[in-house]
Amino acid sequence: MGFKGEHQKPQKGKLKAPSSIMATRQTAVFLVVVVLSLPGLTNCFLHTSSVDGLSSTHRDITRKAILRKTAEVCRDIAAAEARDFSLNIDDSLSVTRVQRACSSSSNSTSSSSTDMFQNAIKSMHRSNADVDRSFPLDVEYHFHDEAIQAGRKIITEGLSSVKANMRLGNFAAARETLGRICHTLQDFYSHSNWAELEKTTPYSTLIRPDQPLENLAGPDTPTCKSCTGATMCADNILPAVLSQGLITSGYFNVISSVKPAGKCSHGGQADKTSTVDPVGGINKDGVESGHGSFHKRAANLAVDATMELLEDIRVAAGDQSFLQLMDLSQAPALCFVIDTTGSMRDDIESAKNVSFNIIDKRRETQQEPSEYILVPFNDPDFGPVIRTADADKFKVSINNLTAIGGGDNPELSLSGLQLALTAAPPSSQIFVFTDAPAKDTQLKETVTALIETTNSVVTFLLTDVRARRRRDSRGLAPRVLSGGQTQLYRDLAQTSGGQAIEVPKSGLPLATAVIEDLTVSAVVTVFQAAINPGRPENLTFTVDALINNMIIYITGASSLTFTLTSSTGLSQTSSQFNGPLANFTTVGNLRRIMLITGNQTGLWNISINSNIAYTVKVTGQSSVNFIYELVDVQEGAHGGVIPIEGRPIAGANVSLLVTVTGSDNVTVTEATLFNSLGLTEISGSIQSLGNNDFLVRFIAVPAGEFAVRLTGQDTSSTSRSTLNTFQRQASTQIKTSSLSVTAQAGITIEPGSTASIPFTVSSSTTGTFTVRVNNDRNYNATSPSSVAIGTSSGGKANGTVTLTPPASTVSGTDVTLTIEVQNAVTTEINYAVLRFSVATRVTDLSRPVCQETNVSGNCNSSSSPCAISFWNFSTVFTDGINGTGIASITLRQGNGTLDTRTVTGAGGENITVVTYNSSCCSPAVELAAVDRVGNVGTCGGRATVLTSAAPTTTTTVTTTTTPKTTTTTTTTTIPPVTTVTHMTTAPTVIVAATSTAGHTLSMSHCVWISVAVSLIWK
Repeated sequence: MGFKGEHQKPQKGKLKAPSSIMATRQTAVFLVVVVLSLPGLTNCFLHTSSVDGLSSTHRDITRKAILRKTAEVCRDIAAAEARDFSLNIDDSLSVTRVQRACSSSSNSTSSSSTDMFQNAIKSMHRSNADVDRSFPLDVEYHFHDEAIQAGRKIITEGLSSVKANMRLGNFAAARETLGRICHTLQDFYSHSNWAELEKTTPYSTLIRPDQPLENLAGPDTPTCKSCTGATMCADNILPAVLSQGLITSGYFNVISSVKPAGKCSHGGQADKTSTVDPVGGINKDGVESGHGSFHKRAANLAVDATMELLEDIRVAAGDQSFLQLMDLSQAPALCFVIDTTGSMRDDIESAKNVSFNIIDKRRETQQEPSEYILVPFNDPDFGPVIRTADADKFKVSINNLTAIGGGDNPELSLSGLQLALTAAPPSSQIFVFTDAPAKDTQLKETVTALIETTNSVVTFLLTDVRARRRRDSRGLAPRVLSGGQTQLYRDLAQTSGGQAIEVPKSGLPLATAVIEDLTVSAVVTVFQAAINPGRPENLTFTVDALINNMIIYITGASSLTFTLTSSTGLSQTSSQFNGPLANFTTVGNLRRIMLITGNQTGLWNISINSNIAYTVKVTGQSSVNFIYELVDVQEGAHGGVIPIEGRPIAGANVSLLVTVTGSDNVTVTEATLFNSLGLTEISGSIQSLGNNDFLVRFIAVPAGEFAVRLTGQDTSSTSRSTLNTFQRQASTQIKTSSLSVTAQAGITIEPGSTASIPFTVSSSTTGTFTVRVNNDRNYNATSPSSVAIGTSSGGKANGTVTLTPPASTVSGTDVTLTIEVQNAVTTEINYAVLRFSVATRVTDLSRPVCQETNVSGNCNSSSSPCAISFWNFSTVFTDGINGTGIASITLRQGNGTLDTRTVTGAGGENITVVTYNSSCCSPAVELAAVDRVGNVGTCGGRATVLTSAAPTTTTTVTTTTTPKTTTTTTTTTIPPVTTVTHMTTAPTVIVAATSTAGHTLSMSHCVWISVAVSLIWK
């Protein structure tokens, strides 16, 4: 909690050891339930906009920081590439404006999508909110009880994990961890007295474990007096604390009123400690809090601190990697899951051809896939995941696929799909190629849970269904995929909003056109329905002015017929392959109908005649779309919404947080839950929360499967006659359940250690419930096989899962754990899906440091052009004897030429010698050195010419240790080593040099370095 809502631990104490955690799991789970049910407790920088509209929330703070920092990165890249960047970086930024400004194309408004960027931000919002749900009693996650040291440990260890994830390209895991540590970092400013100390910059030491935490209030130091006012008590911090600049935070407890004598309380209705002397609290969670007058200052500091954290990640990972973390991409990933048994030669060739075509046509355009993912499978093997942003590497990987073996029909298709779902970004399009049934059908519910959690769309390309083939020349038995066996694939496709396309192998090249259709930028679903059992139906959908390239896909029997009617009344039948409304092709069970919409916006109709089950999907390209998440609404003065896991409860109220993407001028006019089986809709009430967020509430949703459908208007035009009405439908189905599963949010696990994950099952009925646990890395895991809910258990049962990654696990690996629970009659199932980072504990806490900076040059103050005068800068970076070594050095300011060389110091440490040459048009330089675990050190210098020249040529300056707090300058990749020409005569030059030092060198080291620099310089 924090900034609008808080929590705490029953008693102050140190971080619990793993054994202690396991010993108190059941008590902790019970207390979490109690704490979260208390009124006014979750008033902590709410997940969404605050009710009063005046208080900042965790969501507001995180969003502002992400948009500002992302815009800064794009601005600096544009400057390095000599491109214009016309965007004011201020509080008015929106996802749409930042995405478009970051686009390198001047024509990025009509078909660009912000969905991926918005989903990345949503992921961080969600894990930020998870801290309140999973760790409400842990003081270190919220800087309660003066737990400053423990809180910093949460932040710095999480930061190391984020950087490790990013080095392996595991950006989804990095986002989740980043969201959690942002919550803790932001809580410092609402729960400590930093704002009251009149600080104007963030407390940078919180993200730097090598810096001492100084001026902390001691355990016996009184910090507060009782409040004198009934509500506000801005003057309760003792004057001595303020004058000495002591750092403290409030104590908080929902059970006991005991706290150390003279200590400040957090305050608020739920805080028992605030009722005893000293009475009152110091939290700044909202404007109505005890220290609400400091709320705005605290929120602004939290924004700046979050930006500082993001900047550290940016410098450590590089600009392009940072933009990948934010998923600032136009086109989705291209993700193939391919059966590699002997009969799949033709299918592999088709997959190769379509992927090569996509790569060659879209390379260096906005339609180029953001990532390429390939997962092979057969039996008994599946994987590994091949994931790359390099199109040529992907070509090599898919070229290397070999179709061998076979003979036994079923294959491990669901195991391969599970890997793809956890490796691919959320909302990905995944294509599965196979001609065999699944051998691992026990994974159906796991795969379903992953589909529903990631909102990914899975399309199956199934070849030779119901074929009767003879043994081949090698005597291998025929592979038969019967109609009944394809039902599993049809079910998964329907859940995801994908299709099960059944074609002969000869027709597969035509069917792969679907892949090219769905992997371009800004694909949206306008309408989708699955009619099962088959029956004649008249289906309607809206064509709007904001959409183009519309395509209808119908999968069904060859006997299916249809009539398409436009909004103007013009019709075309299925016997007309090229007509006035559309051109279409048929291959296998797929009809691909490309619309010619022209000026025919409005309501269209497609009348289908078939008594065999069929699906209809209408797509197009549009920047306007929406994303959503299931939430729990908390009412009252501190009301807000909290994301929920798994499926909603049947018969209960269901709430969605809907975010409209691609336009800053939209209004939602209708939101419904659409059941395609009965073609029924349930309407919801809509409340605007600002920033294109809308809260939609549905009353008493019955059991069933539903898709979210949205109708709205783009109000960009001031003329009501030109309002653009649009209809969009989410692809993934929402299924209701009579039971729920909640589990602790993902944490970071050390290789070789065991993590304990408590979970709770809730149900309105008693009985025994089966528990199944699965993870995508096949790590050792334990769990109870079942849990029981009795008449006296309050409708809940608790359990614990353990997960143990091998000691050899590479730091930065991620693992996705699925906990599934099913009732005794197997009619109801629900799940929790958790992602964990596996990261080695970092022992190198010190940042690289520069020493012995030298400057020489020929800059002068005359009117000569600066381009003909040059200056030189040199320094040495070291990571110390016990450091992990410097991995990279980049320019953060300056446009000259870098030369870097590595030598070995007298004590065996690696030393990187840096020389920099620049014209006097760029008189300043700043360098960033990153070690192999992501610690960042900076060093800079500036040449300033005096009006009176002196015959000096070189100045040597020993650097100081001045930590930087904000950075917005350019980061540039180091060019190849270049010879630097040394200027032998120059006027007197004054050098300003600074360094963020993690440790210092001994005098002997400094002398040795000076000699090394001198020799290399000459």
